[in-house]
Amino acid sequence: MSDIEHLIEEALRPVGAAPPPPSRDLFGRVLESVHDDQRRRRKVRRVVALWVVAIAAAGLLVLLLTPRSDGVLLMPWWILELATTAVLVGIAVWLGPFIKRFGRAYAADVFHDNPATGKSYIVLTDVVYYLIFAAYILFTVQLGPPKDEWGNLSQTVVAPQVQAELVRIGGILLVIGVLHGLNIVLMPVLGRLFSLNRRVDRVARADHADHAGHAGQAHGEHAERVDRL
Repeated sequence: MSDIEHLIEEALRPVGAAPPPPSRDLFGRVLESVHDDQRRRRKVRRVVALWVVAIAAAGLLVLLLTPRSDGVLLMPWWILELATTAVLVGIAVWLGPFIKRFGRAYAADVFHDNPATGKSYIVLTDVVYYLIFAAYILFTVQLGPPKDEWGNLSQTVVAPQVQAELVRIGGILLVIGVLHGLNIVLMPVLGRLFSLNRRVDRVARADHADHAGHAGQAHGEHAERVDRL
């Protein structure tokens, strides 16, 4: 606990009150927190190791399978095209859930009045993201050999193709950033609207119940007067 938290606790504690006794399961919770942190660290190390192994294996396969001419690699154009498409798919599959994992607390705070709506909103945004990613990848796939600097079709990798593939990777990163930026801005607005809508419904139901109660009371009083007559 930090010094600020200690000061706040001392200020909020009643005068003459003794400090609360420590929790009996405090040691167990600390050990569980330490074990959870160790498991997360091991998981992160495994993921990083898998990525390093995958990148190293892909680079080794390219070096071994790419033909050479006088010691110079002559990579066919389709190898770079497939590699870029695989990178785009990997970014779309990995980066979306990665951002969503760190945004769950934000979504829970925005939709605290209606958590079920918040869960549905997150699922629907995931569907929209993947549809946009799939459309972007399909729109940018190159099915024929690129043109070199002189406008001729080249069966090997040339500078214009490398530039085009870098533009594809930058483009999907830009799309992801813009979509999540819009989501960050729009989510509080939608959460506020949903909360206001729910409050309006509650007030309307309460007014209807009060009206029905008053009507029933008036009917009862009228019936009582009729019986007296």
